Amino acid sequence: MTDPEISRLNQPLNEWLRGRHALTGEPPEWNLDALPEEPTVLFREWMLQADAAGVAEPHAATLATVDASGVADARTLILKEIDDGRWAFASTRSSRKGAQLTDSPSAALNFWWQPQVRAVRVRGPVEEATAEESAADLAARSASAREGIAPGDWVRWRIIPTRIEFWQGSRDRRHTRVVYEPVGDGWSQTIIRD
Repeated sequence: MTDPEISRLNQPLNEWLRGRHALTGEPPEWNLDALPEEPTVLFREWMLQADAAGVAEPHAATLATVDASGVADARTLILKEIDDGRWAFASTRSSRKGAQLTDSPSAALNFWWQPQVRAVRVRGPVEEATAEESAADLAARSASAREGIAPGDWVRWRIIPTRIEFWQGSRDRRHTRVVYEPVGDGWSQTIIRD
């Protein structure tokens, strides 16, 4: 081990954390005058840009739920699809997230694309897909991924968004957010610079 590495290991964690740079990626150009009416259109654009820029697994997100006591929990998973505006993911009913979604059927997703200094946040109530849709989702997985899953235990859930936020960071800390919220049959848009 080199002297700088040993020195870094001996440095107090809080000091090390304070010394880290943040927002080191390169945000793409974002034309706020040409925002799409539907947030899923913007999400698709951003995810494909992240993929083209080499972001590993841009469809991975952190899912946040709460348990019956209101204690928050989070884990990383893969977005399955966006169907009729609902954001789908899947897992076993017997998992901790399955129990939490049964007790409190609401959740939030957070996508973070560091090289582009972009994040997307989605939150809202959660509904279960039909048993047939869940079974089809399980059947589409590899044999090894299906192994050990009891009949009827695999569930596909969908978040019905009540808020979708697109965040683009800036080194000068004047970040830009575009918030979509459902209004009637469409979406409102609010641009926030903070």
